Amino acid sequence: MTHSFQRARSTQAKEQRENDILQAARSLAAEHGIRTITLTEIAKAIGMHKSALLRYFETREQIFLVLAGEGWREWSAAFRADLVEIDTVDPRSVAGIFARTLVARPLFCDLLAHVPLNLERNVSVERVRAFKLIALEEVAAIATELERRLHLSRSQAVNIVSTAVSMAGAMWQMATPGPEMAQLYREDPLLAHAVVDVEPRLTHILSGLIAGYLGHNRDHDMM
Repeated sequence: MTHSFQRARSTQAKEQRENDILQAARSLAAEHGIRTITLTEIAKAIGMHKSALLRYFETREQIFLVLAGEGWREWSAAFRADLVEIDTVDPRSVAGIFARTLVARPLFCDLLAHVPLNLERNVSVERVRAFKLIALEEVAAIATELERRLHLSRSQAVNIVSTAVSMAGAMWQMATPGPEMAQLYREDPLLAHAVVDVEPRLTHILSGLIAGYLGHNRDHDMM
């Protein structure tokens, strides 16, 4: 691909260029996984030289941190919408919503694992702060709904959200090994368990956590 890129001059053109970069990164990461995508590959995907791309984003980590923030907003809205729709609110049904909505967003799960590992480590403090404020806002929004529907305390609700996203990120890495490891797991029956079926595993674990909190609260009320 030849580089016919011209620097954006207007605010609108700059925003469009940033959106193009984000979309290229989103598509590449969805296809190949975040860990393999370089800044050069993102630039090439939209016909831009790497040095030109750096006028819009400091690093590849910043690009993916922005996508992580977008992922938080989109997933939070979807989770809360599904929670509102269910009539029977019990540990299993709520855990199922967590698991289902997270697994339906593989790129977000991938991002969740990489944020603490490296996406916050090569980005300015201001950019990291902006991302963390988004995540905190969405955690609070979900926690508020969990408090309302399940009568949990704020700390319990936040712990459930934190557990859900942490485990979704970790389990997704286990569920999507690289080609060589995937072949090893297929060939060695002793290692077959290493590939996790994320949705039922996450549902089971979160069900137990939610049920434990609800049982604790009932016992406390009876004292």
